[in-house]
Amino acid sequence: MEEKRKIGLFSRFGLPLRVGLICAALGIILALVGIVRGNVPLNPASIILALLISGGSWGVVSWAVTTAVVDVEHDLAEDTADE
Repeated sequence: MEEKRKIGLFSRFGLPLRVGLICAALGIILALVGIVRGNVPLNPASIILALLISGGSWGVVSWAVTTAVVDVEHDLAEDTADE
């Protein structure tokens, strides 16, 4: 009997993308805290830029680092299997 389990959309993404999305969300939350504390002028363009820059930079950098780690671990596993 084959057991099927439901897989959510988030779990279908690869590890680097999941880490990038989580870190982007954290960056956006931190930007929102900064907006609430008054560190960003309260006009729509400034708020949108603050959210895009913080979420985008945190997301892209964490995605890139996680991708590099996964690639290195994959290469090390191949080298170990060859020996």
